[in-house]
Amino acid sequence: MGRRQQASDRAVRPAMRSPGRPPPPRQVEQEFWRRIAEGMSSEDAAAAVGVSGPVGSRWFRHGGGMPPLSLAPPSGRYLSFPEREEIAILKAQGLGVRETARRLGRHPSTISRELRRNAATRSGKLEYRASVAQWKAQMAARRPKVAKLLADLRLQGYVQDKLAGVLRGPDGAEILGPDVAPWKGRRKPHRQDRRWSKAWSPEQISNRLPIDFPDDESMRCSHETIYQALFIESRGALKRELVACLRTGRALREPRARTRNRPGGHVTADVVISQRPAEVEDRAVPGHWEGDLIIGLNRSAIGTLVERSTRYTMLVHLPRAEGYGMVAPTKNGPPLGGYGAVAMKEALVETMTTLPEQLRRTLTWDRGKELSQHAQFKIETGIAVYFADPQSPWQRGTNENHNGLLRQYFPKGTDISRWSNEETQAVEAALNSRPRKSLGWKTPAEALDEHLRLLHQAGVATTG
Repeated sequence: MGRRQQASDRAVRPAMRSPGRPPPPRQVEQEFWRRIAEGMSSEDAAAAVGVSGPVGSRWFRHGGGMPPLSLAPPSGRYLSFPEREEIAILKAQGLGVRETARRLGRHPSTISRELRRNAATRSGKLEYRASVAQWKAQMAARRPKVAKLLADLRLQGYVQDKLAGVLRGPDGAEILGPDVAPWKGRRKPHRQDRRWSKAWSPEQISNRLPIDFPDDESMRCSHETIYQALFIESRGALKRELVACLRTGRALREPRARTRNRPGGHVTADVVISQRPAEVEDRAVPGHWEGDLIIGLNRSAIGTLVERSTRYTMLVHLPRAEGYGMVAPTKNGPPLGGYGAVAMKEALVETMTTLPEQLRRTLTWDRGKELSQHAQFKIETGIAVYFADPQSPWQRGTNENHNGLLRQYFPKGTDISRWSNEETQAVEAALNSRPRKSLGWKTPAEALDEHLRLLHQAGVATTG
């Protein structure tokens, strides 16, 4: 007589969909998303966990930039892939269920069920292969919950209407706004018209639901539910093209860690702000500067430098190059606006070499390419240059604050090139003579002068 079939035998159930080559174990995908959370790119995270780059990109895209599975470490209740490999090896060696269970520290019934449920049946026999068993276990463990926005069509319609709102004129006619390129499932296009919309943000929609439907508890959802319905491809509750209505316009979520310290172009991994010395943060030691450009009309600009400890400001005059306005600009030709990489480097060198060596320690700059000659600048001045993270102006907060003060003299929308070097120096003197609360109502000029006197006294004491 043959073996009695048990209801728990998955091998005698209808055939499961063949995945072709079994996918990587669940633990591999979890580790991939942990690497993404640490700031790695999809390709680097895939290589780190041993899968191909296209597989990592597909995981990231299908997940909408967010992990579709829990990243909590396994509890140990269920068999892991290494344990399944050990079971396959011991079974091939002819060991019985109880001996296998004893070596793995599992109950014999656990091993017995594993050998029945997850056996490979393609050959017509119950052969146990670890990769196939892992795939079957992962497929069986899936208990997909129907998304709330997919099950409740009324709630789904409300959310979609608010996300895809349109503008209407006084007569009620819809205002289409500018023509925009069709959404292709990619990131938002830069420097192009965007769709006009009165679309609400997911957070606004979530918090408005209890007000519009106070007595209907079914009309509730969190803003995270809406974001997941938009970004995660497998949810299918909302139209994917509605991501274009979000204010960011992103088609994928971007983990915060991936936006930090991302080298690109002229910014290499050794000059990102995370590599900056720790002494810069506490402002105890003068000589650490923050810098940026103030941009005006017609490619006019002024460079701004602020010392973090004394708040002393220096303005860098950037006159336009000879021939500006008379010579037609050419692609990849010399920049004539006055703040090309070479002109910017030379102007900064001329300005900062007037300082004592003790006041030339570091310079933290924005990500602008005007300082792409930073390596040569360091050689000529001895000042180490570091670049802030993209879209992180608070990392140069002192400079951003002073740029706001300087806008009193150089408003946005005006041609800054009309001011001569003598006039910008007058503005610099005016800013450095303002008393500051952060300096105990001293002026930056007084704070810097006090520090220079201390340096001089220390130098005299050393030589004496």
